[in-house]
Amino acid sequence: MLTVFDLLCRTLRASAGLGLALSLAGCTEEPAKPKPVPPAPAPNAAARPFADYSRKITDNSDDFDGSALNQQKWSYEVSENWYNNEKQATTSSPNNLFVTNGELHIVARREQSGARQYTSARIVTKGKMNYGFGRLDVRAKLPKGQGIWPAIWMLGIDDATTGWPACGEIDIMELRGHTPNENVMTVHYGTSATAHQQKGTSWRLASGDFSEAFHTFSLIRSENQLRWFIDGTEVYSVTSGTVSPYPFNNPFYTILNVAVGGDFGGDPTTSEPFPKEMLVDYVHFYQYPE
Repeated sequence: MLTVFDLLCRTLRASAGLGLALSLAGCTEEPAKPKPVPPAPAPNAAARPFADYSRKITDNSDDFDGSALNQQKWSYEVSENWYNNEKQATTSSPNNLFVTNGELHIVARREQSGARQYTSARIVTKGKMNYGFGRLDVRAKLPKGQGIWPAIWMLGIDDATTGWPACGEIDIMELRGHTPNENVMTVHYGTSATAHQQKGTSWRLASGDFSEAFHTFSLIRSENQLRWFIDGTEVYSVTSGTVSPYPFNNPFYTILNVAVGGDFGGDPTTSEPFPKEMLVDYVHFYQYPE
């Protein structure tokens, strides 16, 4: 069926010269629609071998070279009330956290703080060093003892709005102080706290324990894949095919802390000696050149 526009074009062709008629020949054709441009992949989205991540991102790394915690990169989380039935209050006191000789010290002590019988420290990079795809290395020496719970871990930066565990939690290193040769690696996810799911594993040193020397705990985040490494050796991985829902493609921030007591490894005995100290040599973030 001819439209009014088609009839107008025919009338113009009949009354116009040949050149004009030729110029109007396509007046009933629709203009070509632009093809949609696919979004560019996120930097470092593809998974690569450990050694390929050779470009250190200085703005997302800390060598603890100063005389105090760099508060352009870290924030203290100070509270007397934590989850998991933990028994410590966290402070910003130099008794619980200090930097010296290129090392960060997080110290748990048996001392009163309000209603709590223990103090410690917990620091986060949220809003200061947020992490996309790449390799995060944390070189640390860990405390041990009944009821001692050091951790190197990450949360999605949308945790305040999305809630836990929908934001995603990645435990790079957790250690039960009574099994100091065993590193526990876990992801937490799910649409709500009541729908919480988790998946993980543990890995043990062949000899000795993590309190005797520094070890490097690494996580490589790629699109739809997480890989854990200890001293450069891959020890665990998960993908979006084994974890669903999968919130781990979003930006995350890093947390370092030493908890005391709680559901993970139980509480200290009255005879457990204190203080307990986690030493961190560095936090480095790497990407591969693109």
